[in-house]
Amino acid sequence: MDSNIKLYIDLLFCCVFLPLIIALVPVETWIEKYTSFAVTLVLFLYCVYFVIRAVNIPQLVMRRKIFKVAGIIGLLLVAAFLLSHFPYPDNIPPVMTRYPKLHEHLRSQTVWFMFLVVSGYSLSISLLLELFRQIIVKKEIEEQKNKVELSLYKAQINPHFMFNTLNTLYGLTISKSDRAEDAFVKFIEILKYTYTQVNLDMIPIGNEIKYIEDYISLQLLRLNSHTKVSWEYEIEDESVLIPPMILITFVENAFKYGSSSTKDCNIAIKAELKDRKLSFSVQNRIMRDNSESEMSVGLNNCNARLNLIYPERHILSVCECSGMFNVLLKIKL
Repeated sequence: MDSNIKLYIDLLFCCVFLPLIIALVPVETWIEKYTSFAVTLVLFLYCVYFVIRAVNIPQLVMRRKIFKVAGIIGLLLVAAFLLSHFPYPDNIPPVMTRYPKLHEHLRSQTVWFMFLVVSGYSLSISLLLELFRQIIVKKEIEEQKNKVELSLYKAQINPHFMFNTLNTLYGLTISKSDRAEDAFVKFIEILKYTYTQVNLDMIPIGNEIKYIEDYISLQLLRLNSHTKVSWEYEIEDESVLIPPMILITFVENAFKYGSSSTKDCNIAIKAELKDRKLSFSVQNRIMRDNSESEMSVGLNNCNARLNLIYPERHILSVCECSGMFNVLLKIKL
């Protein structure tokens, strides 16, 4: 959201809203006879507004940070209580000594009234801004989805992979291999997944794991024994939802640049889901020169989706060193 909008809202509070609220109380008498209390009250109200705005309580509630919200509200209530019992000055006006209980009650009610009005206003502003932020994020996700949808189709089942796979399937059929039927089933499942699941916002992680498994199996059909693949996964709950095809880009890159038919090489792929924390790693030796721009398209698209769907809830580490290419993705689902 444009920071200028937030600035204008804050200026509106500081220059218009709060002065109007203060004008409802006998501020002139307080400033003249009760200066320290008047100054403290005004500063307190400004602090209440900006603290609530800064911590963004609606967002904390949506993230289920209940204890943090309770702590902040508790501190503000304690501060308001202490202010409502602010000690009188030594030079207290005679009229206030005549009815001390009444004046103390009115002062306390004034503090709580202004506290509730300011905190309610601040919470309302925070809630509206959070709603606008959610709308903007959703719109950005839709725009990003439209931009990368075509590239996702091309990236997941690219023509080169399909051509090699069909050749492999043809060879298995001609030779009447026992693996032909199973290979055809896996290939059909991959096509079905690619052209149906990709249109969904979220899918069970079990579906994505099955897709990766079928993809690896088909790749191994066209590769010889020089390429060794280690594929491990430990999924605590396969019904947990993730975006479709968020992991396959890294697997594709591993096979594209880390496989060989003439030299020994290893590809290690591991997925783990525990306590709603997903860890996905891919490691491979670089067996052929990679096109940095070509590789970065898929990785950038994937990273863009992660930033939109899991802001501040994911870590993507990509490292190329000593002839090895390493990818580590962690997501808090």
